[in-house]
Amino acid sequence: MEKILIVEDEKNMNEVLRILLEGEGYEVASAFDGYEGMELIKKDIYDLVITDIKMPGVDGFGILKNVKEIAPDTIVVMITAFGTTESAIEAMKLGAYDYIDKPFKIDEIRLIVKKAIEKKKLSTEVRLLKDKVETSYRFENIIGKSDKMQQLLSSLPKIARSLSNVLIMGESGSGKELIAHAIHDLSPRAEKDFVTINCAAFPEGLLESELFGHMRGSFTGAVNNKQGLFEIADRGSIFLDEIAEMPMALQSKLLRVIEDGTFRRVGGVTDIKVDARIISATNKNLRQLTGERLFREDLFYRLNVIPVNLPPLRERKDDIPLLIDHFLHKYGRSSVKIDNSSMHALSNHEWRGNVRELENIIERIVTLADGEVISRDILPPEILHTSEPATVNPELGTGIDLDKVLEELEKAYLLKALDTANGVKNEAAKMLNISFRSFRHRLSKYGIK
Repeated sequence: MEKILIVEDEKNMNEVLRILLEGEGYEVASAFDGYEGMELIKKDIYDLVITDIKMPGVDGFGILKNVKEIAPDTIVVMITAFGTTESAIEAMKLGAYDYIDKPFKIDEIRLIVKKAIEKKKLSTEVRLLKDKVETSYRFENIIGKSDKMQQLLSSLPKIARSLSNVLIMGESGSGKELIAHAIHDLSPRAEKDFVTINCAAFPEGLLESELFGHMRGSFTGAVNNKQGLFEIADRGSIFLDEIAEMPMALQSKLLRVIEDGTFRRVGGVTDIKVDARIISATNKNLRQLTGERLFREDLFYRLNVIPVNLPPLRERKDDIPLLIDHFLHKYGRSSVKIDNSSMHALSNHEWRGNVRELENIIERIVTLADGEVISRDILPPEILHTSEPATVNPELGTGIDLDKVLEELEKAYLLKALDTANGVKNEAAKMLNISFRSFRHRLSKYGIK
């Protein structure tokens, strides 16, 4: 529901406008002088302000100036009595959208207000489009023919239709935002906004302002009223990347949004109602963090209604040739071919940075390549090093202790898996294709803590 503020000192006129606009379905607030109007503008964000020009104290020009300073995206329409048209035209030069002559016609007001609201919506949509990353997030652009990716992709339409909160878990660079955008695009909310924020990219105070907005003067640098991302995502979706990095104090505020759909801007005094689907993502084990009291358990269960596990690139190596072809097209080198030796090296690399690392490597390769064929001599050293097959060439002499050699090899793989999984035993066990119980037993066997 669009919000309109009427600033008019004539009570009858104020009341007529309020009844008319409420009848059109708008949420309307009234101020009966300029000072009251300025206070309301400081406390809330309006889509449209309709103000009389001639008022004692703060006049319509003062209101216009105040709106442009505090909420520059708000549309202002001026009301002018007969004989003050020149003043209204001057107001338009200063940034007013239009003016209404007294006495006015009901249909004229309806039309002006409708066009003003449409202009506000259009300007908001243009601003959001400029803020979006240029990458296309269409569902069909998710690359993957491996069994794990096909299973994930086949579940996305059902997940999208449910409208429940989604938690995407996967390593850095594996494409969590791409999956989140696909869920939004396939959902009934696809026509509304999809807004994103990286919770690790902002300090606590600024993160709260980004999520929930703020009022002018609420902190140093808050020179304007600002809408938060939750307001922008109303009836759409909001993607909270790196949700594990959200400070505990903000986690409680996020929990309130999930439970009753309300929040307050920083420095605000009124509750704002919002309906936004939350899609969050993390590369950490949130369940483990809840046990360590580093993440709220109640919030975890609210976010983890539908869990989505995105496999790392090393677990879907069948997709690597497809991804390489995709990135060659992206960087304008679709004619370049990868020879068999180089493809083997790329396919057998560990790819700890996942798809993001692969894209960076392909971009580097096509930039440095002179010909139309990529051979091993142009591959980065780290790719060649990890792609070499393990060799065993022991000095047998009078014999070796084979059991001891195998134990050392097993211990090395246990430590490597733990390091790769950042100490998460469940994940490390999966990498070695053994049960958690067996993994824990082997750690105990070698005294690994």
